Amino acid sequence: MAGREFGHHLGLPRALSGLPLSPLVPGYAGLIAAQHAAGLRHLGAALLPPGGGGLRVLDGLYIPAGARGRQRVDGALLDGLSRAASPTASLTGLLAELHRGDPQAPRRVVLYQLIGLLQERDQGERPRYALELGLHPDEVAGLLAAARSRPTLTRQQSDAAESLADAWKRHRLHRVRSLLERLPQGRTDPALEALRDVVGTRLDVVDVALAAARRAEGRGDLEVAGAELLRALREAADDRRALRGLVRHHQPRSGGRAPLHAELRSDHVELSWAATVDGSDGDWRLLCLYRDAKGVAKVREVAGQGGKVARDCGAALGSEVRYAALPLLDGRPVGAPLVSHRVLVTPEVEGLGLTDGPGRVEGSWRRPAGATDVTVEWRGVGGESGRLPCRDDGFTTSGLSTGSHAFHVVCHYRAPGGAVVPSPGVRADRTVHPWPDPVRSLTARPDGTALRFQWTGARGAEVRLVQWPGEAPAPGSELHTGTLPARLDRGERAGVLDPPPAGVTRVAAVAVLGERALAGPAVDVEVLRPVTGLSVQRLPDGHASVALDWPDGGVGRLVVTWEPIEGGAEKTDGLGSGADGGAGVGGRRVVTSHAYRRGGLRLPVGGGGVLIRVVTAPQAVGTLVVPAAPAEAVLPPDTAIGYQLVRPSRRLLGRGRTLLRVTLSAPRGHTGVPEFVFVARSGTLRPRSATDGTTVVRIPGTDLTRHGTVEQELPTALCPAPYTLRGFLLGEHASAVRLEEPSPATLVVR
Repeated sequence: MAGREFGHHLGLPRALSGLPLSPLVPGYAGLIAAQHAAGLRHLGAALLPPGGGGLRVLDGLYIPAGARGRQRVDGALLDGLSRAASPTASLTGLLAELHRGDPQAPRRVVLYQLIGLLQERDQGERPRYALELGLHPDEVAGLLAAARSRPTLTRQQSDAAESLADAWKRHRLHRVRSLLERLPQGRTDPALEALRDVVGTRLDVVDVALAAARRAEGRGDLEVAGAELLRALREAADDRRALRGLVRHHQPRSGGRAPLHAELRSDHVELSWAATVDGSDGDWRLLCLYRDAKGVAKVREVAGQGGKVARDCGAALGSEVRYAALPLLDGRPVGAPLVSHRVLVTPEVEGLGLTDGPGRVEGSWRRPAGATDVTVEWRGVGGESGRLPCRDDGFTTSGLSTGSHAFHVVCHYRAPGGAVVPSPGVRADRTVHPWPDPVRSLTARPDGTALRFQWTGARGAEVRLVQWPGEAPAPGSELHTGTLPARLDRGERAGVLDPPPAGVTRVAAVAVLGERALAGPAVDVEVLRPVTGLSVQRLPDGHASVALDWPDGGVGRLVVTWEPIEGGAEKTDGLGSGADGGAGVGGRRVVTSHAYRRGGLRLPVGGGGVLIRVVTAPQAVGTLVVPAAPAEAVLPPDTAIGYQLVRPSRRLLGRGRTLLRVTLSAPRGHTGVPEFVFVARSGTLRPRSATDGTTVVRIPGTDLTRHGTVEQELPTALCPAPYTLRGFLLGEHASAVRLEEPSPATLVVR
């Protein structure tokens, strides 16, 4: 049976004589994670060639080599596999690191896993399953015997077995002893038995050091006591008695800054320190000392962030904690710990802000997560006090007198033991200032070129008229004087806008008292823009053409009106007899900017004189309209001066002289008739102006007004024939009178 019963002496170097109950390798959890990521059932599968079984483990760890040979798994083989381009290269690299630290570690891990896998199957399934796992057929019987002989581990025992090496590496002797106590106590694994002996010996050293520390403390020799406590902690890094003794010796004085600064944040405790320790390699071990829900003293390790800062997010709300930082060399403490003050883990509200209003204070904050309640205690000006009702994010209290008020905001937390623990609280003061009486109502009325406003309320306060940019605040809104827009009225003429701003303006009243103000009501006012550049020209058939400068500021419509001028409805002809010449008529028209710019403006005014007025039309509905002075223009009556040549009839004895007949057609009593000038020019081209030729006849406007029709004989031999005649109107009223000319052909003399 030699070589078939596992545990018998096989006569080979390094052959195991016992069955491993623990892999006994540090970082086993990371090794298993890499194995599962590679999809392998055990680590030995990473060593086998593709498609080939034949793994041997009884008298050493071997893999197949050639047709019938085998090759020992050593450091050179593992290094070569880790450099190969295969999916398991990274995993064999981890095994190579294990082999460099302990040549038996890879075989021990593989054997531990194979036995555990077989023990998970029924007895009848194990032979077939052993072959599926890649085991060499010659060693199946031996491994099955090992699976029967070694105790089957529970899930709790497996966790303990796989954690042993990590606890040992970190010098946690009490943790190692606790894990060993969970495992079977038989002599199946000599390595574990040796570990038990070493742990017991080292813990005896710890007990001796602690006893020496107690004796030193008893005689007051704290330096020796500290050295003994540090020696105990170097042996067992998780010895709470030694740790608490060192913390007790080095705790900071009350009121001073601790060498390990612990500052409570809303969701963690911030740790920082600046001290350096001779003999340390710069590494630190951070510990949190606290009590659990039953009051039992506990120690928890805190992960550092690199350098000399750390953040503890695991402190229980409502608990009291203290922190210690141990300087390390090769993972062991080499000096006294840095100790923090006690920290009550009850975060305060953040961003506490207090604002005052008329007889009121409002508070706001950010409530910490986990707080079961927030309370606010108030103390008033006269010493009165009480608890204020509050919301999750703040409170509002009113009816306060003017003066300073004190507030104390406290957060409450449920401690692990169930008790409700209050925070120290945040204290803040706020002064309730006097506020102005608000403006109750606001009205406006035009007063000449000015606009006057009247209001009610605002007793004892200054009232300013402003125009809000954008949306106006609601009446009663609390404001700061420095944020108000520029006032529209002047201080010496409060409530008067002279001149008021053109266009549509929402004028609001604000009551001001010192640095505080209250928004008041508003009035919409539209100050119409004036129209400029108005001119009118009469057209034939009783119409007039109107030209003007359209106002700026988005004016969309103008209102145009015209009315007859009194006394201008009756016309006279050249004989001075009364006749209906087409009296002027009145009317009204609304003109849009689009229509005016597209086609101008024509009005049916008739023949008489009319007065034309143009004003801006209001744009908004429901506003107080302040009109502008209308633009006006007078269009005189339709006055015309006509002329013609009256040639004499043929006679037996010769011809008479040619007459010039000039006729005025105008309303009776019309004044301002221009002078008529008749000009002759040689050739057949018409004179272009009254100076472009020889003046033949001049008829004053007064003669035409008096007689209506004036006839004059033309002198003979005006200039060499042929020549052309033409009439012109001169004087200030020439543009207002229409000149009716005969056919140009009748004005050529040959």
